[in-house]
Amino acid sequence: MLIREARESDFNDIWPIFEDIVGAGDTYAYERNTGEDEAFEIWMVKPRVTYVVEDNGVILGTYYIVTNQSGPGKHVCNCGYMVARSSRGQGLATKMCEHSQVMAKELGYCAMQFNFVAESNEGAVRLWERMGFEIVGRLPRAFNHPKKGLIDAFVMYKRLK
Repeated sequence: MLIREARESDFNDIWPIFEDIVGAGDTYAYERNTGEDEAFEIWMVKPRVTYVVEDNGVILGTYYIVTNQSGPGKHVCNCGYMVARSSRGQGLATKMCEHSQVMAKELGYCAMQFNFVAESNEGAVRLWERMGFEIVGRLPRAFNHPKKGLIDAFVMYKRLK
């Protein structure tokens, strides 16, 4: 298994993962019907860098690192992670989170912040807490979950240096 920087051509394999996860509407605050062009912009253009996890040439997951704020906040990054449905439960999110922290430090970031973690995304919340992230804020009824309705979202933060 290899984590490497994504190439533009990798988006052909990232898109089905993105479409599946965003289409479910239960973890990301993107429109459920986000189109392929907009998804490319979100995942490949706006981030500072995007990575893929591949095994024997098959992309199993992906993540990006983006500067969270400009100016005096540019030392804090944000990341987004996605794992293909068929590859879940294999520790890929843990590997990507570990890798992202190393890469973020190499890129000069001092902290990582997850801006909007749906409280229903219990697996991610447990993982991020296990990785040293703290819930530093709760946004009451900020996430409109397709089945649970309005639920809270968390802001999670970790100092890297």
